[in-house]
Amino acid sequence: MASDDHSPDLEILVRGPEDFSLWTGPPFANGQPGFKLEKVNCVNAKFSNDGSRLMVMKSNSVISVYDCKSAQEIRSFELSNVTSAILSPCGTYLQTFQKPSAPQEKNVTLWKTETGDRVYQHSQKNLTKPTWPAIQFSSDEATACRLATNEVQFFDGRDFSKGIISRLRVSGVAAVELSSTPGSHIAAFVPESKGIPASVQIFASGNASQSQAIARRNFFRCSTTQLKWNHGSTGLLVVVQSDVDKTNQSYYGESKLCYLTTDGKHEGLVPLRKEGPVHDAQWSYSGLEFAVVYGFMPAKATLFDKNCNPLLELGTGPYNTIRWNPKGKCILSCYESEAGHYSFHINIYM
Repeated sequence: MASDDHSPDLEILVRGPEDFSLWTGPPFANGQPGFKLEKVNCVNAKFSNDGSRLMVMKSNSVISVYDCKSAQEIRSFELSNVTSAILSPCGTYLQTFQKPSAPQEKNVTLWKTETGDRVYQHSQKNLTKPTWPAIQFSSDEATACRLATNEVQFFDGRDFSKGIISRLRVSGVAAVELSSTPGSHIAAFVPESKGIPASVQIFASGNASQSQAIARRNFFRCSTTQLKWNHGSTGLLVVVQSDVDKTNQSYYGESKLCYLTTDGKHEGLVPLRKEGPVHDAQWSYSGLEFAVVYGFMPAKATLFDKNCNPLLELGTGPYNTIRWNPKGKCILSCYESEAGHYSFHINIYM
């Protein structure tokens, strides 16, 4: 979180086709929002997780970082062939991926937003969803890590000059997810290989020299996974996805939802009560419950506690997305396209 004792003021980012504006959040004077920034050209804009900084990609060669409290530009970076960029959770660092122009070119860079200094670089051939951001941080930025060949490398998130401080060897690892609040554990996905099932394993990140997993789940018919930690870093939801549905019920393959805990008390499938794909699964901000939208349309939505017990049935509908607000309200929504027109439906549950 931000170093301030109080949360940042509510701000609303409003995107246009080629620009964005930054409104001051409610209450609105005279029923109209105030403008902190108005119609700034951009191709992408995103807040840091704590809301203290705003990253604006003005083109594929210019990135600006703003202080959200003052709405002043902190730093502008002029870089060539930027494909993707993201701020660290507290906005201390800007991470960029540049299209490599030569083999082994160090094209992933970590920049200090206050000074513009380059603090870390490495080479990465491709930009894929499982490998971006290349460097992951805990929410307080104390712990950082990156996926490398057959291992996870750990850094002191506040001092990258120390280099790699520890390594976790995981043969065949294809994706990792660092728990963020706190950064005490890391989940690793290893795909199927030569008849050996795929697996998701949990390790203690502060004990990376010891490669003994504290929790593990094996899967057959697993192409990819989504790894979702709760607040508190005690539970991990795993959306397991296969490219092929052997029952021929879905063109898009099949999926299932598993749950693992760091204390080893739970390791297994979440008891979903309708056949079909897992559309979305999200933890509440408290980390004590999670909601799942699943099943063939109309999809079913269920709220579970951290012991995987159903708490509340939220009914069925054309839903495919879940979001939580910080106060614990669950939002079910559907975003769909019909004949070139987009529709957005929302239900809010207290």
